[in-house]
Amino acid sequence: MPDPLEPSDSSLPTDAHRPYLAGLVLAGRKVVVVGGGHVAQRRVPAFLAAGARVSVVSPEVTPAIEGLSGELSLVLRGFEDADLDGAWYVVAATDDPEVNARVVAAAERRHTFCVRADDALGGTAWTPAAGHHGSVTIGVLGNREPHKSAALRDEIVTALRDGHLHAVDAHDRTPGVVLVGGGPGEPELATVAARHALASADVVVADRLAPRELLDELGPHVELVDVAKLPRGRSATQERINEVIVERARAGKRVVRFKGGDNFVFGRGYEEVLACLEADVPVTVVPGLTSAIAVPARAGIPVTHRGVAHEFTVISGHLPPGHPESLVAWDAVARMRGTVVLLMAVENAPAIAEALVTGGRSATTPVAVVVDGTMPTERTVLTTLADLAADLVAHEVSPPAIIVVGEVVAVARPAHYGRG
Repeated sequence: MPDPLEPSDSSLPTDAHRPYLAGLVLAGRKVVVVGGGHVAQRRVPAFLAAGARVSVVSPEVTPAIEGLSGELSLVLRGFEDADLDGAWYVVAATDDPEVNARVVAAAERRHTFCVRADDALGGTAWTPAAGHHGSVTIGVLGNREPHKSAALRDEIVTALRDGHLHAVDAHDRTPGVVLVGGGPGEPELATVAARHALASADVVVADRLAPRELLDELGPHVELVDVAKLPRGRSATQERINEVIVERARAGKRVVRFKGGDNFVFGRGYEEVLACLEADVPVTVVPGLTSAIAVPARAGIPVTHRGVAHEFTVISGHLPPGHPESLVAWDAVARMRGTVVLLMAVENAPAIAEALVTGGRSATTPVAVVVDGTMPTERTVLTTLADLAADLVAHEVSPPAIIVVGEVVAVARPAHYGRG
């Protein structure tokens, strides 16, 4: 009579047996990963994210897995059958086929599903290529062809993200306000969370610096409210913006306040949070890449560099030095040796440069002015504090532009400054 704990031929996966795809609820349940190499390194974070109690068994592990020791149980020795006691799910991911076979057999005796990384047919479960969109998890099994599975997964997730594949229930559509930082301008630099928020919106309240191409992906039912603030031109007041988002949310709409950069880096985003809280309107925040860092990086300019800058300071230049409402201690900024990143400073840049030089910064300090950062019209003007005012005029610089002051500019462009 066959041992009921031993696998029968019919229990082994074959090409004739289509796998049954299921979502495992692993929160609080034991998952064992045998092996500490790169396969384990890829699998473990997903188990931790699912809330599993993860145990990694291996004589050696990668530094990344070792760094997770506070979040999992690390057993630094060879595999023993008893390691699987109480496990709900197992991954055999060593570089030794014999050990992997032992793991699968031990899991089978315990009626525990086991993935065998080196031989899919040798295990009792397969790992799908998984992706996420809003509240939806997508899993693809391509008949043990991982590249095909991953490619199809990516196409599905991208289609959902871009709105080419509609899943009405894939997004949270609860009435309220979502403050979304859209990043520096290029659509590809908007986060996945930002795209999810836009796809969930009934109303989008957008300023001119938000990635405008993404607005074309909004559904026909979405109301678009333009609250552009033009330099020295037409401008929606912050009070009116607050009124709009609160009014629409109170009317039962899901309102996305879509801004450029990050909401809380000179974006007045917290004023909008306070307006929602005062009106008892639910509000959440989706951070965005701040242009203060992303734009210089995209232009190839680091804001810090070892041995050159130990700090960087981001300053709003909408008020000139000496203005009675200015909160910036420009004399202190001038004494700093690190990088200064100026936002909204084109108009006042000459006065700022003069204040920095007067305060002690060298007139030859390198300066980069990145205009239309990350956009097709992006250009970079290289100059110095002494020549900044003249070069802004000569190169017809107009907002939006990020101004980077410091030796990091010369690190990125050594030939221009004779440092090469």
